[in-house]
Amino acid sequence: MSTDSFPKLTPLQLSALVILMSEAREITNAELMDMAGFTLTGKDRTGLEALGLTESRKVGRVVAHQLTDKGWRMCKQLGTSTSVTGSRPGRALLVLLTGVHRSLDRAQVSHADFFKQGEMPAPEPAAPAGDVETRIRSVYRDLARVPGDWISLADLRASLADLDRSTVDEALRVLSRQADVQLIPVANSKALDTRDREAALRLGGEDIHALAIGRG
Repeated sequence: MSTDSFPKLTPLQLSALVILMSEAREITNAELMDMAGFTLTGKDRTGLEALGLTESRKVGRVVAHQLTDKGWRMCKQLGTSTSVTGSRPGRALLVLLTGVHRSLDRAQVSHADFFKQGEMPAPEPAAPAGDVETRIRSVYRDLARVPGDWISLADLRASLADLDRSTVDEALRVLSRQADVQLIPVANSKALDTRDREAALRLGGEDIHALAIGRG
């Protein structure tokens, strides 16, 4: 598709095409107003339809728009085969779209697949607190050479990477109140590396770096 295949787009036409591509579904004028503060009407609407880029229909009392197959092909080339009249933000958007399209081509992902609507996966339920404490004890047994040996919270967290950090923190605070559990800071802070500092647990007004279970 050459640059000459399409006349220049108005900023509103460009905005409409980008929104229709991003949503990858039929969009009503009411939704366009909520999303971006404009509706696709008049010459902007008929101009896009005359180019075969969009099609519209009446849905109840409102008009809805969607991209045609030609519109999808056009959107894929926005930034390389068209221009927008008199709008610096519009030209900046074309530069951004060029980068998006370049990345999708490199990843071999189609625009339709990238933008298509889909259900968000339901978040996994948080593990019960007791289960997390049990897992911490199990991981400790795997990492410690003998009961009562000190292990770093950095190593512990690495073995519990599937759990949310706040969930692990809360379980550690509960464990800290149990008689066989000790949590301590490293006295020589210069010996800590970035990994240890990032894994620290804030407890009792200080950063905790090491855990031992089973010390008498």
